[in-house]
This record gives sequence, structure tokens and C-alpha cells, in this order.
Amino acid sequence: MRPSAVAKTENDTPAFLGVGRSALGRRWVERAFDSSAALAIAQRLGAPEIVGRLLASRGVDAVAAERYLRPTLKGDLPDPSVVRDMDRAAERIADAVVQGERIAIFGDYDVDGATSSALLGRYLRAAGQEPVVYIPDRLSEGYGPNVAAMTMLAGDGARVIVTVDCGTQAHEALAAARASGADVIVCDHHLPGEMLPAAYAVVNPNRRDDPSGLGQLAAVGVAFLLCVATNRALRARGWFAARVEPDLRLWLGLVALGTVADVVPLKGLNRTLVTKGLECSAESVLGVAALMEVAGLKDLVEPYHLGFVLGPRVNAGGRVGRCDLGARLLLTDDASEAQTIARELDVLNQQRREIEQSTLDEAIAAVEGDAAIRAAPVVVVAGEGWHPGVIGIVAGRLKERYAKPAIAIAVNEGVGKGSGRSVNGADLGSAIVGAREAGLLVNGGGHAMAAGLTIDPTRVDMLRAYLSDALGAACAVSTDGVQLLVDGALSHTGVTVAFCDLVARCGPYGAGNPDPVFALPASRIVQSSIVGEQHVRCVLTGANGGRVPAIAFRALQSELGAMLLSPKGRPLHLAVTLKTDEWQGRRRVQALIRDAAFAS
Repeated sequence: MRPSAVAKTENDTPAFLGVGRSALGRRWVERAFDSSAALAIAQRLGAPEIVGRLLASRGVDAVAAERYLRPTLKGDLPDPSVVRDMDRAAERIADAVVQGERIAIFGDYDVDGATSSALLGRYLRAAGQEPVVYIPDRLSEGYGPNVAAMTMLAGDGARVIVTVDCGTQAHEALAAARASGADVIVCDHHLPGEMLPAAYAVVNPNRRDDPSGLGQLAAVGVAFLLCVATNRALRARGWFAARVEPDLRLWLGLVALGTVADVVPLKGLNRTLVTKGLECSAESVLGVAALMEVAGLKDLVEPYHLGFVLGPRVNAGGRVGRCDLGARLLLTDDASEAQTIARELDVLNQQRREIEQSTLDEAIAAVEGDAAIRAAPVVVVAGEGWHPGVIGIVAGRLKERYAKPAIAIAVNEGVGKGSGRSVNGADLGSAIVGAREAGLLVNGGGHAMAAGLTIDPTRVDMLRAYLSDALGAACAVSTDGVQLLVDGALSHTGVTVAFCDLVARCGPYGAGNPDPVFALPASRIVQSSIVGEQHVRCVLTGANGGRVPAIAFRALQSELGAMLLSPKGRPLHLAVTLKTDEWQGRRRVQALIRDAAFAS
């Protein structure tokens, strides 16, 4: 690690390596950290300075450092009873298991919903109850519980229906299930409105009267706590005296997958669940192993692979295929079926990418062609005939491009289905709930960084105005897309597998605990080429030698791509994150290029 390289810009704000405006229009700023705390951490752990620096910059002190690096379920898992309604829900599910009542799981078609459904389904199956798992069709049923489906499940004999990753806003559907004789348990994390639905129990750490402080959990994290609580209730009844007690640790890989894919902060309990989930063998869930095989992944799996390799494939069924495929894959114990579904999802994922790209091109054209849309603090864009299965990804791409919260709305048969992604500091979920309560939406909800909605297409402009008012102040102070925080500068010879392993000790990294970004100053491009449809691959070297393979994803059409492909002999400062992979039986480092600037 080189000493900090900070220069003053014309407005006297420190710019790392003097980069006041990069290829992507960002100022590079050194991530703040307490140097004395970093030294104390490194000394206490007997670790290199970089470990102390990374932990200190993430708010970890010397006392907590060892536990941070070695999280345990025993030390970090709270008593599930701290979540409102948890014990009531667990006792009712335990009653149903012991009494042989039929249990139905109503899930969602995204990764968090599929993993939540599979986790609860696997637990109940291991506890001696074979539940019905129902995933609604995205196109014909939309998001969340609906009256027809809930009435059907109750009519088919389900005395308990557990909604996972949905249900907090489904007042009418839950009332219909209750009228049909079913007790409904909501297991969710989405933000509620003023009133909770009439359910037997609403287990949601984001309900306004919940004291647990666990609101950052993904739905699959809430489902894990529900399984722990239910297991405890069954154990107290002696249910496992004559049968093997389920080992919930076997399915922590599902918890990790859903948590990372739902982009919740990897802090606190989330971080522990993901850390332990990454340690689980993929073979404990055959569907995960099959998906890794079709994706070409070996045993080395990081949060990146969960979020960008496995997650999109699980999602593909819900986006452009059959919505139940993801949950079926994660539930099956038949190796042949797992392979078949995994291959089908891989094909669907390729189709999804093609649909996504054409929709994104249209969305960008709509933004660029309308000054009012482009100038608003929140990007809200709608398109006739867009596929509703890809609008969440499109919204994420728009957010990255414009550094603003973005909502993409697919209009089909006079109904708009929208999905949104936000920037740090702008609570999109609360704003969408507010818009629904103001009468602008047919339905809508979400959490801080993501939301979904249903809207009359004639109200899109009104929604844009409402969200701009609600989130404008937060967007104005957000540094997303304006600054790039850099953790330090490296020499090219310092980019080694051993260094990456040191950095990895401070992970896992993801939302809320971002990958460290390192600068490679004065890099020379040895060679560069276009790979795939939008990516640029390079080999880098520095003044003191060393060769670093690197890639910039989706950079081809940007100034970054142009700079990498034609540096014109000029050295570049490059901002990168570092990953390791396996190539021909040996581990190697690859730099993922995040940004660049000419060295001057």
C-alpha cells in the first residue's frame, strides 16, 4: 500500500491522485478513516496495516475487530422473539405441523422470494410436513397475494398460509383467505402503510411497532429467524423425540443467496448470515450446485457470484419464463430435475439479457429525448409494450447511468407495472408508499433501495412530480455517481493473490459494505480488446513492472471504454476492485475497472 496520494483541486477539496473529474465524471476521494484506530486494529490482530485501515474505515474498532473478522451464529444471531409476532407465528406453524394441518407457502418470483420459499419449504419438509408452495405468475397475477390465489389455497385445504417476501400490503387478499378459513402469517420485510393487514401474525421487522432493530434483513433472513423460532417451539413439544431435528445451518447458502441478491446492507446480522452461507457446501441444495455447474463456477464463490452470476439465473424464470422455476430449483432433491431446471434457467437468462438490452436502449432514448425527464431529480420513464420482467434491471441501469433514483414502467393493456432502484440516502420505498396513500398509485411498496408499483399510465407525470418533491433534497446531497471513494493506491507488483486474501478477510463485501476500491496510478495499457457485447478487457502494467489482467464491464459505449481502447500512449490512473478466480488449476487476480482518468 502506497502512502495516500491526495491533491488539492481548485475549490480546495481533496481529490485523490488529483482526479477531479474522471472518465465517468466523478471526483475521486480518499475514504475517510481514523489512522490511530487503524494502527490499533492492526496491532491487536497482528495483521498488516491494510486490514486495520479497511476495518477502521467501516466503523470497526480494535475491541470489535476480532469478532468482526470471525462472525458466529452463536454470537450474532438474536433471539427471534425480539421480532413482533414471531412467537405467535412460530406457535401456529408448530400447531399445524403437530396436528397434520395443511400449510401453504405463498412466495414471490424474485431471488429473495424464491430462497425464502425454498428455505421455509425445506425446513417444514424436514420437520415432517410437506407444504404447498405457490408462486404467482408475474404477468397474469402481478406481485404479492391476490384474492383468487389465496381463496384457492384455502379452498384446497390449507389451514395456514405463510406469505414470504410479500403480504404486508395485501389487505384484500389476506382478508379473503381469512374469510375462507385460513390463518395467514406474513413473513416479509417490505415497508408497511398506515395499517397492517388482518393476518394471524405479521412478522416484519419494518413494521412501525417492531422493537427488534432488524429492519435491514432481507425476507429470507426473516424466514430464517421464523424457522429458528418454529424449530424451538417444536422442540419444546417433544416433536423431535422420534425424528431427526432439522439442521438449519445446511440451508444458510440459500439465506446468503437471497440476502445478496436483494441488495440489502451486508452489515450486522446480514453479514454474519452471508459469511456462514458462503461456507456451506453447494451440495446441501442440489439446485445451487446445478446452477453453479451451468454457470461454470467452481467451489470459489463470493458475494459477486451470488449477486451477478447465480442470482440473475434464479430470477430468469420469474422475469421471462415460468415464475415458479427458481423456487422449484431450490426445493428439489432430485439431481436430474435440478440439472434440467438449471439448464432451462440458463437459456432464459440469455433471453432476459437480450430483452433487457433492447428495453434499456428505448428507456435511455426516452430520457435523452425529453428535457423534463432528464432534469428531474428522479428518473421516471414508461414504455408501451415493455416486458415487465426486466424493468427492475433497467431501472438499476438507469440509476447507474444518471446517478439518480430511477423507475422504469412497463405499460401493457392500459396498466403500468413499475420497478425502481434508488441511490444511498433516498428512501424510495417510503416515497412509493406515500404516493400510494396519496392516490397516485393502484398499488406500491418496497424498501429504501428498491420498490415496485402499479399505476394508471395517465398518472406517470404526476408520479414523477411527487417523487421529485419527496426525494429531491435527499438526491441533492447523495454522492452516488458524483464521488468515487478510494481506499488507497497500489503498485502493480503489489496486486497479488496474497494481497487479495488479506483484503477478503474484511469481507464479505456488497451493499452497505462496498468492495474496497484501489487506485493503480500511471498504468500503461499493454493491450485492450472488446469481449462479449459491451465489455473491455485489458492488460495493465506500471513503471516498476508487474502485469495485471483487468476488465471493465458494460464500458464499451462510455468514455471509460473509449479511454481504455485508445489511451494514445498516455498513462492512466485506474480505480479497480480486485477479485480472484481459478484458471487452469491455479488462482489468479483480476482487476475490475471501475473508473479511469488520464495521469497528468
